[in-house]
Amino acid sequence: MEAGVPSARSRALAVLRVRSRALAAALLPAALAVVLVTARATGRLSGEPWAAVTLVVCAVAALVLLLAGIFAAVVLRASPAVTPTVPLSEAAAPDLYRLVRDLAERMDVPPPSAIALTPDCDSWLEDRAHAAHRRGGIAGGPQSAPGAAPVLVIGSPFLWWMRVAELRAVLAPVVAGTGPSAHPDIADARGFVRGLDAAVDVGGRRGLGWVAAPARLLLRLCRTDAAEMERGVAAAASDRAQDVDYGLRIVAQEQVGLAYAGWDRLLTRVALPAWRMGRWPAHLDAGVVSALTELSRRDRLADGFTSRLGERPACDLLEQPGVIDEETSLLAARLFHGGPAEAGPDWSPVEWAAYPEEVVDRTWRAEAARLHAALDALAGPAVRPAGSAGPTGPHGSAGPAAPAGSASPAGAGSAASGGPAAAAGSAAPSGPSGAAGPATIEAAGAAHPIADGFAGPTLERVLDCLANASGDGALGEALAGRLSADLAREERAGGAAGKARGADAVPLFPLQPPRSGRDLLADHVTAMVCCAAVDSAGAAPGMDWLDGPVLLVDGDRRTDLAPRVLCLVEDGDPEPLREWLSALGVRTEEPVRLA
Repeated sequence: MEAGVPSARSRALAVLRVRSRALAAALLPAALAVVLVTARATGRLSGEPWAAVTLVVCAVAALVLLLAGIFAAVVLRASPAVTPTVPLSEAAAPDLYRLVRDLAERMDVPPPSAIALTPDCDSWLEDRAHAAHRRGGIAGGPQSAPGAAPVLVIGSPFLWWMRVAELRAVLAPVVAGTGPSAHPDIADARGFVRGLDAAVDVGGRRGLGWVAAPARLLLRLCRTDAAEMERGVAAAASDRAQDVDYGLRIVAQEQVGLAYAGWDRLLTRVALPAWRMGRWPAHLDAGVVSALTELSRRDRLADGFTSRLGERPACDLLEQPGVIDEETSLLAARLFHGGPAEAGPDWSPVEWAAYPEEVVDRTWRAEAARLHAALDALAGPAVRPAGSAGPTGPHGSAGPAAPAGSASPAGAGSAASGGPAAAAGSAAPSGPSGAAGPATIEAAGAAHPIADGFAGPTLERVLDCLANASGDGALGEALAGRLSADLAREERAGGAAGKARGADAVPLFPLQPPRSGRDLLADHVTAMVCCAAVDSAGAAPGMDWLDGPVLLVDGDRRTDLAPRVLCLVEDGDPEPLREWLSALGVRTEEPVRLA
C-alpha cells in the first residue's frame, strides 16, 4: 500500500463524520418529538404542561426537518465549479490518449475518463461526474457518467514546449491520482466538500444567508481534514509513480518552471496589449516556444535547454495542433482579460506576423490620440494666442485642416478609442487606479492652463507642455488624471458592449493590477515618441517575445527610450529625450498621424 493512502482514508472518514454529525443534529428535534408523542400515547406523560411541550417540540422538529431538507437539496443539486477548459476528444488526440492509458496501465490505476486543456502551466484531475453537471448540461460523455474517473486537465503550454518523454514524466504522478480517487470514502468526502462549496456560492448569489451560513460552518469544521486528505492522496500518487520515468521527471520539472516564466511574460507583455485593442493572438501556445527559446538564449542558466528542441514535441500527439492552439488562445483571452467566448468584428484573431502593424502601431496611435485629447481638454480657447490655429475651434468644431496624412486630435481620439474624446471642460469619474477626480483635474487645469499654440498633434506640443510643468507637478497630475478618467470611461463603454456580446464582466484571473496615472502618462508619452519616430525617422513597430511592443531602428530594438521619458514625466526635464530624438533624426514639429 502506497504511503499516504491510510492517512487519506482516515481523513476522509473524519470529513464524513462531520456530515454524520450534521445529520444527527438535524434529526435530534424529530427524535425528541417521537419520544414525547410515544410517551403521551402510552400515558407515561399526562397533564397540561406536557401537551403544550409536545406540540412545541413537534413544530420545531417539523421546521428543522424542512430547513434541513432544503439545505440538503441545495448541497446535492448545486453544481460544483468546473474549470473552463478546451475539451479534447480521443479522435482529436489518439496518441495522447494512448500515452495516458499506457501510464495508467503501468501504474495499475483507472485511466482518466477524458482529457481537456487549460491555458495555464499546471495539470490536475477534476471530477465532473456530479449529477448537477448532467442536469445542467455542463458535462457530457463518459466523464459525466455516475462513478466515472476524473478528467485529466493538462496545461496547453506543456504540450508545445515539452517533449513527449518529458510530458509523460510530468503526467505520471497526476494520472496516478485516479487510484486513490476511486476509493468510495475519498470520493464521498470530496463530493461532500464540493457540495458545501457550491452551496455557499448559491446562497451568496441568491441571498440565501441561512443556506450559506451552515455551509460555511461545515466547511470550517472539515477544512483541516479535507486538506490533509488531499495531501495524502498526492503522497500516494507520487509514491505510485516513483518507478515511471523518475530520472527524467527531475529534468521535466525544470521545464515546468521555465514554461511558467515564459508563459507569464508572453501573457502580460505580448498578449495583454493585443487584448486591450480588441484582438487576440491566435497561436499563444506556438508563441510560447519562441518566448522560451528567447529566454533560454538570454539566460545562461538555461544553456542547453534549446538542444531538446530536436526531439519530438508533445503537440505532435494532437491531430490538429493549430486548431487546438486557437481554441486555447481564445479561452486564455476570456480567462485573463474577460473577452467574449467567440470571435467577432470587434474581437478578431491576429497572427504573429501581423502583430507589429495590427497591434503595436495601432496601440501607439490610439494612445497618442488619447494624449492629445487630454491636452485639448486642459487647454481652453482662452489661453491660446489670439488668432492662433488650434486643433479645435471655440465651439469644439474642427479647426484648419491638418497636413496630409494627419488627423485632428479630437477626431482621432474618438475613432481610436472607440468613444467620444474628452471635450474641453468635460468631467469624468476617476479611474480604477485612484487618479484625481473630475474636480481635482478641472481645478489643476484652471490653475495651470496649457498655453497651447500648436496647429496639430505634434511631439513638440507634448515636450513643451511637460517641460513647462517643471517644478510644479499639479499640471502633470491633472494630465495623468485626465488620461486615467478617459481610459476608465472607454473601458466601461467597452465592457458594456462586450457584455452584450457575451464577454465576461471581469476576467476570472486578472493578469495585472490597474495602472497608476503616472504610469499611464509615461506610456502615452512613449507611444507619442514612437509614432513620431515611425512617421519622420524611418523607425518601425516591432515585437519582442518576452517584452512585447518595441521600437525598431534599422532593424535593431531600442531599449534606451524609457529612462528618458521618465526624466520628462517625473522631472520635467526634456533634454535627455531631445538629445535622443535629435540623434535619431525625429522631427518633433511634424504632425503625427493618429489614425
